[in-house]
Amino acid sequence: MLSTLNAAALIGIDAIKVAVETNVTGGIPSFTVVGLPDNAIRESRERILTAIRNSGFDIPPKKITVNLAPADIKKEGTAFDLPIAIGLLGSLNLMSHRFEDTLILGELALDGSVRRVNGALPVAIMAGKEKIKRLIVPQPNAAEAAVAVSASNSDIKVYGVESLNGTVALINGKSEQAPVTVNIAKLFDREPEYPVDFADIKGQGAAKKALEIAAAGGHNVIMIGPPGSGKTMLAKGLPGILPPLSFEESLETTKIYSVANLLELQRPLMVTRPFRSPHHTTSNIALIGGGSNAKPGEVSLAHNGILFLDELPEFTRNALEVLRQPLEDREVTVSRISITTRYPAGFMLIAAMNPSPAGALKDRDGNLTATPPQIQRYLSKISGPLLDRIDIHIDVPKVENTELFSESAAENSQTIRKRVIAARKIQLERFSHSANIYTNAQMNAKMIKLFCRLDAESSQKLMDAMNRLNLSARAHDRILKVSRTIADLDQSEKIEMKHLIQGIQYRNLDRDFWSF
Repeated sequence: MLSTLNAAALIGIDAIKVAVETNVTGGIPSFTVVGLPDNAIRESRERILTAIRNSGFDIPPKKITVNLAPADIKKEGTAFDLPIAIGLLGSLNLMSHRFEDTLILGELALDGSVRRVNGALPVAIMAGKEKIKRLIVPQPNAAEAAVAVSASNSDIKVYGVESLNGTVALINGKSEQAPVTVNIAKLFDREPEYPVDFADIKGQGAAKKALEIAAAGGHNVIMIGPPGSGKTMLAKGLPGILPPLSFEESLETTKIYSVANLLELQRPLMVTRPFRSPHHTTSNIALIGGGSNAKPGEVSLAHNGILFLDELPEFTRNALEVLRQPLEDREVTVSRISITTRYPAGFMLIAAMNPSPAGALKDRDGNLTATPPQIQRYLSKISGPLLDRIDIHIDVPKVENTELFSESAAENSQTIRKRVIAARKIQLERFSHSANIYTNAQMNAKMIKLFCRLDAESSQKLMDAMNRLNLSARAHDRILKVSRTIADLDQSEKIEMKHLIQGIQYRNLDRDFWSF
């Protein structure tokens, strides 16, 4: 007998509907799954049959064939365990066939309990578009799926199940279980907690101001300074001055974490901007994403947040070069023989490095800690094209003892965040007619020409700086974008000379910065 129900497969951070067709006939006993299943699905045979028997059902020896359609798309993971088991029970007339408008996900344990799966959020979003009326997922995924239902205001009922028996009772109408709902407003109601407040950082007023500009315009930053100068602490304090996530940003970020199976059980929606800090030994694939089973990399996990690369020259040259495409396109394209997957990668890059391979550029006596050729080799690990894509270069010098022991109160993150939000509001109004453009850092050449106009004197100043520093065309555009952000923080409609000069000063690595 044939039964058909709905499941889902993940492609990137999106889901597609998959029909699970289960047919049971007489003949030599077998259990075959077709439709491009991966090893995890092929191995599900023993899990499913054992779980069914341990749940109290008697499976006669039959020829069992399961087809996952469409058959030309590869299916991965263990989320097909539960729908295959339910389809098998339906084909054997061991339960009701009330599968209409129902989508089922779940991994089965040998005792019949249902385990958590990844990707419940994108599946729920897809279910709304496919007019599914009932979504059955593992209990730990229920709140996550309910977020998507609340967001779309659809009439899907989400049920979280803990066992195969519980799923059968729900489908047969013998369970009084209520659908799961989530109050999204309540999730955003709590003030986020950040590990570092700018008020806790001693000194470094210039670096703090540069990071405020970066936060206001979504600019990439590289910090150069000796060990112990506070580069890492400054980077960790940056999330506290960024604007809060909008609901659309939160949903897109949560989809990535859902697919990567990194969503916390007690947090069905990402309400704070992600901060990712991979070690410099991280591989290219872990950084950019992909692999045999394509998964989001660090650049995608930092989407709508911050990717912090400490000790930047210690990363391999190849790892740094793969950053160039996502920095420019704000997405990652992972191509395989059978499929091409795109992951969003709209992050702020915050990089930190020492001025010398020995740490500080000079010792206490004023002598270089390494030879000039050693320092040049160290710096040359960072290519010019990558530096061109980093808008702000800032010097983070050693903090003076007088600043360390000072009792004067520094400006806190909340105060700075108010100015950043005000500047972002100006940009949202400026780009209100442009799709997917929200900050100055995202401006294209046409927008730069329209919104970053300079008077004759300022244009001459910029031309002189380009000739003197030998700047590229890309660096020219970066200076204009940063200058536009500085003007926005000043609530100025035009880019004035003082804004431009400050923007030029943030190109340290484009000039003869290192005096040996």
